[in-house]
Amino acid sequence: MTDRPTTSWREGIEEERRDLAAGTLDPECACMAALFPETLLGATDRVLDAFEGDLHTIQGASDERIFAVVERVVLALNTVNKEHGGSVYETDEREQLCDYIDRALTEQGVDVVALTARHGLGRYQLTDKWRDW
Repeated sequence: MTDRPTTSWREGIEEERRDLAAGTLDPECACMAALFPETLLGATDRVLDAFEGDLHTIQGASDERIFAVVERVVLALNTVNKEHGGSVYETDEREQLCDYIDRALTEQGVDVVALTARHGLGRYQLTDKWRDW
């Protein structure tokens, strides 16, 4: 399974902690732990757990079924975003989450380019219909 964005966010927090402990990072420049509190990471992981569970049901599924899985994960991420202040998934995080969804679908045999094209969308518009973040 493709790496989750939360994995790299946690790695960034740990790297920042190491740099602070080593004295190679000015504490005023440390922001990862504030940007990604464990409550946000845990909530995001729970959503991605459910998404990964749904992925096992889409092999050979209709476009509608695949879009339903995408809609469900995006709406759940919208809820997490709102519960954590409404703008926690900023540009980099949005791109990482969308890329993760795309790669996870591709790993399950979904041709995302063909799927989106059949519905008049570009590849990177897969989540746009439902995404608030």
